[in-house]
Amino acid sequence: MSLLAAPTLTVRHADEADLPAVLALYAQPGMDDGAMLTLDEAKTLFRRFADYPDYKLYVAEAGGVVVGSFALLIMINLGHLGAPSAIVEDVVVAPDMQGAGIGREMMRVAMAHAAEKGCYKLVLSSNQKRARAHAFYEQLGFARHGLSFHIELAGEDA
Repeated sequence: MSLLAAPTLTVRHADEADLPAVLALYAQPGMDDGAMLTLDEAKTLFRRFADYPDYKLYVAEAGGVVVGSFALLIMINLGHLGAPSAIVEDVVVAPDMQGAGIGREMMRVAMAHAAEKGCYKLVLSSNQKRARAHAFYEQLGFARHGLSFHIELAGEDA
């Protein structure tokens, strides 16, 4: 599918009916490499989003087909004089649609929502290997800032 065939792109809050398409996007190489939650697992987790007042899953839809997704969390803070901050996670675009402006529109929506909520910053992290993604984010105005650290934690099943 190309945007020429479906010129209207809509970015909206996801609902449970979108989960199979979102899971398929996550299964692509470079994201979860074929691994997927079951639909029931995804539904259980998706319902937990409601526990957080400003945590939403979004989908980008073209011609009735989900072609991208991201999650946006707006956090309240005690620091920074109470100004909230935003985190974008799980940004993904269908491989055959990359370069068509979908990621750009999704990030525009994320930035607009964060600004509407009064956030002093919007952050995201990206795997060091994803040079193309880094160039994309920098083109949108994101700047490399500080260092990101992580530690692998054993899950309950480990």
